[in-house]
Amino acid sequence: MGDLEVGCAIIHKEGKLLIAQRRPEDSFGGFWEFPGGKREEGETIEACLVREVFEELGVRIRPYRLLYRKEIPSSGRKLFLFFYFCEWQNGEPQALDCKDFRWAGRADIRQYSFLPGDLEVLEDLDLHWNDYFKNGRKEADNTK
Repeated sequence: MGDLEVGCAIIHKEGKLLIAQRRPEDSFGGFWEFPGGKREEGETIEACLVREVFEELGVRIRPYRLLYRKEIPSSGRKLFLFFYFCEWQNGEPQALDCKDFRWAGRADIRQYSFLPGDLEVLEDLDLHWNDYFKNGRKEADNTK
């Protein structure tokens, strides 16, 4: 088994982030996450995010900035997570390939049980919420 690259979309709209709940039969079933999925061969992470978010939620997005790249050891292979800020373009979310979804604001996002790999990013988002989401776009250019 080779390494796995996963795109994770941080989709901001009107002061809230779009999050998805994993299906019970999936690994970490019932946990919440930033929508996204595995990069296919020959696909960029950005293209992966566009495809996965549409398949999962029926929403069109445009990734515009990498926030965080994280490596996680997983069953003898490496899992690379790429967290991208994404602009919501159109479509109303539907639970197509997930159990549920929510638009969660800064005040209530902590009530959801997130995947362990997302917690550090969630903490960073909470800490810098106003800086990241001023005018709907991330202002700073640094990535972690």
